[in-house]
Amino acid sequence: MKPSEEERGQLERISSDLLHRVEEIAAARNVACRGILVGSAARNTWLSGDRDIDIFIAVPEDGNLGDALEIAREIAPVHEERYAEHAYVHARIDGFDVDLVPCYDVRDPSKIKSAVDRTPFHSRYVSERIRGLEDEVLLLKQFMKGVGVYGSDLRTGGFSGYLAELLVIRYGSFLRVLEGASSWRPGTRINLAPGANIMAPLVVIDPVDPKRNVAAALTLDRMFQFVAAARCFLRSPDISFFFPLEAHTMSPDEIRAEIERRGTEFILLEIDAPDMVDDVLYPQMRKAEASIKNLLEREGFQVLRSDVDLVRGEDVRARLLFELSIWELPSVRIHIGPPVWEADHVSRFVKGHTSPLSGPYIDNGRLVVEIPRRYRKAVDLLEGEVHKISLGKHLSSGRIRTLSKREILEGVDESLAEFLTAYLNKRVRVC
Repeated sequence: MKPSEEERGQLERISSDLLHRVEEIAAARNVACRGILVGSAARNTWLSGDRDIDIFIAVPEDGNLGDALEIAREIAPVHEERYAEHAYVHARIDGFDVDLVPCYDVRDPSKIKSAVDRTPFHSRYVSERIRGLEDEVLLLKQFMKGVGVYGSDLRTGGFSGYLAELLVIRYGSFLRVLEGASSWRPGTRINLAPGANIMAPLVVIDPVDPKRNVAAALTLDRMFQFVAAARCFLRSPDISFFFPLEAHTMSPDEIRAEIERRGTEFILLEIDAPDMVDDVLYPQMRKAEASIKNLLEREGFQVLRSDVDLVRGEDVRARLLFELSIWELPSVRIHIGPPVWEADHVSRFVKGHTSPLSGPYIDNGRLVVEIPRRYRKAVDLLEGEVHKISLGKHLSSGRIRTLSKREILEGVDESLAEFLTAYLNKRVRVC
C-alpha cells in the first residue's frame, strides 16, 4: 500500500528528469513555460503500484498551448496523443504512465482558460494542508480501491484521488471519514469553502473553484457502496476491506451452467465504436443501454438487469448486455385507444384500425382493439428496430450485431468471460 523507498526514489528521479527536460527544451526553443509536477505524486499520497506521473507544461496566460504540446512530443517521441479539453501526450517512460499536459499558467483560479488550469491550484491547496495526514490518505484510497469505488472515470463513477484527499482534510483521519460517511444521505453537502447551490448525490465544493463540485462524477450507487462498506468496517474491522474481493474468472462451462440456472434470457449487442477515450464512449454506451431498455419495455418485454462493456483490440466494440425475465410474448396484444367521449379521437382511432383481431370494444370507458403483435421475441425486436432509436452520437453509425443466449454461450472468449463473470457475480459489501 505504502510505496517503498525504492519506488519513491524511482518516481522522484523520473519526475525530476522530466521537469528538467521541460526546462531544457523550452530554453532551446525560446519558449516561456515551466514544468509542474501535480497529482498524488507531488503530494506523497500515491499508493504502491500506482505508477502514474502527471507533468503540466504551463505557458503564460497569453501564450500558446501548441508550444507546450510540441515540447511534450519531443520529451516523449513514442507516445499516444489524447484529448480532454485539448490535446495532451501520454507515454510509457521507464515503467511509469506519464501524462504531459499543456496548460495556462494563470495566477487566479477564478480566471482559468481551460479546465486543466485549476489542477496546479489543487496541488498547492492540498500540499499546504495534507502534511502529517499522508498515511491517512493512503489508507482511505486503499480502502476505496478494496471496496470498488476508487476512480472518477465515467466507467467507474467513483471517488477521485483529489476528493479522497479533501475528505481527509475535512474529517482529519481515515477513520473519521468512515464515521462521517456512515451518516451520509443523498444530497449531503461538504463545504471546505462557500460555494454554489449544486444538486448531486454528494456535494463537495472545490475550495479552488466554488462553482465546481469535486464529487460531480460520483454516482449515487458508488456513494452508497462506500457508505455500506464504511459501516461494515467500523462494525467489524478487517484487513480484507483493503483488497478487492477475489475475482475468479468463470470458465465457459461455469458461465453456461450459471446462466441456465437463472432461467432467464440473455441478449448481447455488439456495436462498432470509434477509437475514443473511455470517458467519451461510456456515457454514450449508457445512453444506448437506456434507449434499448425503453424500447424493450415499451413493447411489453421485461428487463431484469443490464450492463455495458468496452472491448479494445484490433477494433473497438461496445457490448450491451440485457437479461430478460420476459422475452417472449403472445401473438396478440391489446391496444388501448381514446376515451369514448372524445369523438374526434375515436373516429381517427377507428380509421387507423380497420382490421383488428377483435374489437373495437369499450373497456373502462376507453376504446380497445386487439391486434397482432409485430415482434413476439425480444431478440427479433432488437434485430428489426434497434437501428431506428437513438444510441448516442458515437454509436448510432456503428455496425450492430445482436446475439441470442445460444450465440453468446457459443462464443465465450476471455474478455467476454470476464464481463459475464463480473455481471453474474455482482455483489458489494453490506452488513
